[in-house]
Amino acid sequence: MMTLTRMLLLSASLTASLALARSVVAQNPPSSSPEPKSGQPKPDPQARITIEVTGGDQETPVENASVYFKYIEEQKIKKNNTMELTVKTNREGVAHVPGAPLGRVLVQVLAEGWKTYGRWFDITDPKQTIKVHLERPPKWY
Repeated sequence: MMTLTRMLLLSASLTASLALARSVVAQNPPSSSPEPKSGQPKPDPQARITIEVTGGDQETPVENASVYFKYIEEQKIKKNNTMELTVKTNREGVAHVPGAPLGRVLVQVLAEGWKTYGRWFDITDPKQTIKVHLERPPKWY
């Protein structure tokens, strides 16, 4: 008789716990978009930096110039990572850097027949435009 009472008590408590769990799940439905696990915010897919490269006295667009976009990704526990993106300019002398972070970045521009350009910029706007003017190298005699 003692085992029958225990069985009834066990089944009653199991039923009550399942009902309680079902009500908790119904109150907190699973999120359709999971939260990012890293502490850094996810970059805006529409955020991109535009770099316009011109050269010479007539401000002509420099086609096919290599643009190096370097920044430091800060970590709380590990060593900071230096990240680098490389893009090329189009016929209009424009290069787009997608997903660029806000903060301090180094922009370097290399083009055949032009002096190398490099400068640090503070990126404050996710759709910022950076204008770069290249000069011709001095003549060697």
